[in-house]
Amino acid sequence: MTTNVKMEFYCDDKRCIDCHGCDVACKEAHHLPVGVNRRRVVTLNEGIIGKEKFISIACQHCIDAPCEQVCPVDCFYIRADGIVLHDKEKCIGCGYCLYACPFGAPQFPVSGIYGQRGAMDKCTMCAGGPEETHSEAEAKLYGQNRIAEGKVPVCAAMCSTKALVVGDSASVSNLITTRVMRRGSNL
Repeated sequence: MTTNVKMEFYCDDKRCIDCHGCDVACKEAHHLPVGVNRRRVVTLNEGIIGKEKFISIACQHCIDAPCEQVCPVDCFYIRADGIVLHDKEKCIGCGYCLYACPFGAPQFPVSGIYGQRGAMDKCTMCAGGPEETHSEAEAKLYGQNRIAEGKVPVCAAMCSTKALVVGDSASVSNLITTRVMRRGSNL
């Protein structure tokens, strides 16, 4: 990929039907432990007839990622394509990233009788981690690396209504514009 391409997610709240296919596919593809959700579906305007909407959220892979800015051990890094990743081997589980992220993306697996935390986990946009691409170590720590295979993240691939899309910012912007134009002024 070229350095001027910024990958991003978009969830069309006019299409999301709260099926949870995206978050289930993510948990399955990455063998996530109980309590860790890299992606989740939230309800907006719950119970208000005609106003209720659903949206699938995960790490937004921010250009100026707050998680990266507050990490005391520099375990976060931003790839040339804008995907924000982290190194679980460097993570000390301090939780600063959790408090800095406005989207609640960082998750901490809880283990042991007293709830000891381990290394933080977050959405990788199915781009793996710092280990060798498609290595056993990468798969064990980060799950599937679909981006290296030229595929979209599993959450977007499994979205039956195509509400959740991912791609370079220009392509996603063009898709949003096309959908809005087809709907007319009914935003």
